[in-house]
Amino acid sequence: MAVDVVLAETVRETGQPVLRLYRWWPPCISLGRNQPAKGQYDDAEAKRRGIDFVRRPTGGRAVYHHHEVTYAVAVGDRQLGGPRRTYEAIHRALLAGLRLLGASTEIVDPRVALRPSTVPCFQEIDGGAIVAGRRKLVGSAQLRERGVLLQHGSILLTGDQSPTTELLKVAWKSDERDRPAALDELLDFLPTWGELVNGLLSGFERLLDVEFVQSRLDDAEKGRMMRHSRHFSDPGWTWRL
Repeated sequence: MAVDVVLAETVRETGQPVLRLYRWWPPCISLGRNQPAKGQYDDAEAKRRGIDFVRRPTGGRAVYHHHEVTYAVAVGDRQLGGPRRTYEAIHRALLAGLRLLGASTEIVDPRVALRPSTVPCFQEIDGGAIVAGRRKLVGSAQLRERGVLLQHGSILLTGDQSPTTELLKVAWKSDERDRPAALDELLDFLPTWGELVNGLLSGFERLLDVEFVQSRLDDAEKGRMMRHSRHFSDPGWTWRL
């Protein structure tokens, strides 16, 4: 989370958009910026399972990060036409990349929005979500701050989001039909990490007419990252709501 905030700061300084693709270890449940969570999760059971918690800078609802790909895009808030158009443009690019990988996916009607809630991200379909057969495959959320949009999203490799409900202190009833979609069901075999990255990058390059250049954090960015990491590791932030 700290790295993504640093990237947004760099975009604010330079105007150069950034795409980051990454994985998580250990497994972690990320909470939306304004999602109620304090006292609602069994933290002891989460620790027993080796699952961490973090609160994102972006909105949205709880996501279990384990067998999935997380993307983060930082871009000027008007470069792609404002928050809604940015959301739609990024999802169209992701859709193109997923189709290049062989996944049959589509985007649902963009008019439905979800409010902050303990209902997990992948339990309900929001407007503009990427789905396969009416089951959600990609969940995304945004932060708009000081001229920059940061958009996070999770692309599921397997459909296991069960910790987002099993760790809630209040029992959650779910239907098998609510289970999210996942690439391991949509493809004959899961691509390697390199194949996933190349496919998703190709989708962005084709849809948004861009060319990516690989980069790393410089020393100044690493220093800012360490400062931000103290904020995101603070339980006062994680459990503020």
